[in-house]
Amino acid sequence: MERELQFSVSSCQSNLLLRLAFACLGFAAALAAPARAQAEREHNLWPVRVSQLDASGATLSWQGAGPLIFRQPMEDGVTGDGFRPFYLRKRDGSGALTETSFLYPVFVYRADGESYRWSVVQLINFTHPKEGAPTERNDAGFDVWPFYFSRRTDSPETTYHALFPVFGTMKQRLFNDRISWVLFPAYFRTERRGVVSSFYPWPFLRTIHGDGNSGFALWPLFGWRSKPGSDRSEYYLWPLIYNSVTHLDEPVPKHSFGVLPFYASEHSADAVGETYVWPFFGYEHRTAPYHYDETRYFWPLFLQGRGDRYYNRWAPFYTHSIVNGVDKTWVIWPLFRQQTWAEENIVQTRTQFFFFLYWSLVQRRANHPEVAPASKTHVWPFVSIWDNGAGRRQLQVLSPIEVFFPHNDNMRVLWSPLFALYRYDRSAPGTVRQSVLFDLVTWRREPERHEFHLGPIVRVVSTAASGRITLFGGLLGFNRSAAGSRWRPFWFDFSARD
Repeated sequence: MERELQFSVSSCQSNLLLRLAFACLGFAAALAAPARAQAEREHNLWPVRVSQLDASGATLSWQGAGPLIFRQPMEDGVTGDGFRPFYLRKRDGSGALTETSFLYPVFVYRADGESYRWSVVQLINFTHPKEGAPTERNDAGFDVWPFYFSRRTDSPETTYHALFPVFGTMKQRLFNDRISWVLFPAYFRTERRGVVSSFYPWPFLRTIHGDGNSGFALWPLFGWRSKPGSDRSEYYLWPLIYNSVTHLDEPVPKHSFGVLPFYASEHSADAVGETYVWPFFGYEHRTAPYHYDETRYFWPLFLQGRGDRYYNRWAPFYTHSIVNGVDKTWVIWPLFRQQTWAEENIVQTRTQFFFFLYWSLVQRRANHPEVAPASKTHVWPFVSIWDNGAGRRQLQVLSPIEVFFPHNDNMRVLWSPLFALYRYDRSAPGTVRQSVLFDLVTWRREPERHEFHLGPIVRVVSTAASGRITLFGGLLGFNRSAAGSRWRPFWFDFSARD
């Protein structure tokens, strides 16, 4: 009885699998609508390898082991290949290596015609000119942040080695001409545009000299700095009390004064502003370089500004601003945000719900509003949709990466395909490719042909005058040729082309 039951269950399973196979076959045959036999646009040997081909049969791109191993074209004639998400290699049109990444962004190697560089999480950085490259434009350097910094050039004026916090000097780094230290913070010195600031120790005792400047500070108790004919400033109990006058060579100098938190003011030839019970209440009146009047109530929550700039802020409920052509609106911050601006005749509108749960960017031509807009939309983490407005459209499900790295090609190539349970790609009107489960199931529709693949199990290619349905790579199948309209079976035909 038990054997009979097992046999019955096994028979049911076999029948179910057989019905599913015929259902897939019927669906594939339906896709193979009457439509001259052509070469396939795809070789699907999933999960070993799935290749995309051009009309001549040359491989455009491929991926294997599901989405893990790949080779594909990228922007600017670059070709990328690797092993997701651990390894990426890029080569230019001549085949020269331009970039290598290991577990991006942990390790990145880049090369061009003159130098090569590598970095480990941007903390360990190495760069070196290639042999024969002009060294005046390609310095050698090695940094281990924040402990060791070095640079080697053709000039001793810009060559240095520094060990932090023990001893060293950096040149042309961190917005300064020179930075030096000995047993930091015991001694620290910066130099920028001829002005030298020395600390003994940092940040408490400070002296300033050079380029006509002089100054002294015992932070945070008091400090002063002066340059005759240019500016002078002092503070007491930093940052509570300060007084600063700049642009002394102009008819009306700029004067800033504050006794915080009670009062602060700023006066110049073009603007006047005052704050009471800093930073909550105040106003600003400006005539140049733009006209603007602002009133603040419990800043930063409530603010009204009018003139060449516009602010209407009732945070966190509603904020609307127009500054330098950028129109921005917040509603129940941070729930809803919309921003509109123009760049080179392109009007762009970005809409966000809770920063990244919903993110949309729409681009329209300002001088041709009748042209279809381009757009990019993310509903995190479920779907991402791209549309260039000229017939190209893509969609991916799932998509947890794209919204956070919208301009990072390496993240898009290495990480995003790992989540692509479904992809839709319309490369031109009437030319569409769809894939499920990392290319296990694919459909391709072109104006004069249709193609369907269920891995290596079922393959369908159909054109206007012929069709081919192949099971298990050619073990058996059906042909419909120009000689007749009937489907004819075949066995053991493993031809890769029709």
